[in-house]
Amino acid sequence: MSDLLEAYARVAGQDAVDQLQQLSAPMKGAKFVHVNSTRVGGGVAEILMKMVPLMNELGIDTSWEVITGEDKFYQCTKSMHNALQGDQVHISEDLLKAYEETNSRNADLLRPALENADYVIIHDPQPAPLLKLCPNRKGKWVWRCHIDASNPHPPVWNYLSGYVQDYDASFFSLADFAQQLPHTQYLIPPSIDPLSDKNMELSQAEIDSTYEEFNLDPKRPIMLQVSRYDRFKDPLGVIEAYKLTKQSIPEIQLVLAGGGATDDPEGEEVLKEVRGSAGKDTDIHILLLPSDAHKTINALQRVSDIVLQKSLKEGFGLTVTEAMWKGKPVIGGNTGGIRLQIINHHTGFLVDSPQGAALRIQQLLQDPEKLREMGIQAKEYVRENFLNTRHLREILSLFTALDNKSKNIIKPS
Repeated sequence: MSDLLEAYARVAGQDAVDQLQQLSAPMKGAKFVHVNSTRVGGGVAEILMKMVPLMNELGIDTSWEVITGEDKFYQCTKSMHNALQGDQVHISEDLLKAYEETNSRNADLLRPALENADYVIIHDPQPAPLLKLCPNRKGKWVWRCHIDASNPHPPVWNYLSGYVQDYDASFFSLADFAQQLPHTQYLIPPSIDPLSDKNMELSQAEIDSTYEEFNLDPKRPIMLQVSRYDRFKDPLGVIEAYKLTKQSIPEIQLVLAGGGATDDPEGEEVLKEVRGSAGKDTDIHILLLPSDAHKTINALQRVSDIVLQKSLKEGFGLTVTEAMWKGKPVIGGNTGGIRLQIINHHTGFLVDSPQGAALRIQQLLQDPEKLREMGIQAKEYVRENFLNTRHLREILSLFTALDNKSKNIIKPS
């Protein structure tokens, strides 16, 4: 067994690696392609950054392709993303034309790799039209939706489903997100990589240097939210929860740590709103981090007493998983994939408002033993459910089911 697989076995257990080797054995040498719209920023890129090397280590010839476009394309796909999450968004014909033309141009470049692949996963709406643009494909194609599509804006979903319906299958993070489609749908939650810079163990010196780097006081409690500057992540609600907490715990410090994604054109506007809400409060630290600041985020999560992810909509929320892996209780928005991770009162708290978040922050800071116990439970819950070894096992099971569709085998749930 390779050094990489042995490293995963030490963290996730030997059984997890044995299962991956068994499932991947029939696929050795097969060509597997992932396609998304960005190589940096966001949970999809982070997942693929580690999953692709792991698949190659198992003997599957795996590549990761990224489609690119101009401003109108990203405006269109951001609107699609918001519409799938329930916003009543009208997307103009001009933007839809840019979406279609961009996919057509990318298909011209990617067609040889995609049509010769044995297995293809197309991630999210951005590259969804590629299936129709590759008429001579030979392999199995699956559409993966990472978004909370539980209540999509009907005109946008109707448009997008015209591209999605012909896939061999699709998979979503939660049952609530799945939509009516004429093919089999699977439920596969995302995951984190425990060996990545963002999740690996750090030395005490690396952790301690974080206080000085960001002017944080190690003697005072720290609350943290890590996320893109996106309205659905509710950074303004986090600041409100901080201000409410500060009335009873005046020594509290807040860190908002985020960055941008190359396919998200709204980030600058939201960041400006966040800075305006923070005003001149020197205990609010607004960080704009580069896409490769993985160890920095790791250290920030470790120095924080409480981590928030107060999203209003959330496909899954890998920042929740990451913080729980560090043994932190998470206070999260009562929505989407956050509900799959935070077992209320056990691995953290689910909240519906800034007032609710402030109440739970105060409760945990005033009860250190409860905070510690919740953190222990949170880490074990991630170990059992949300590491990338489990994630890849379920993806390989999905394609095994598709390969054996006519052989009456049991499909993964």
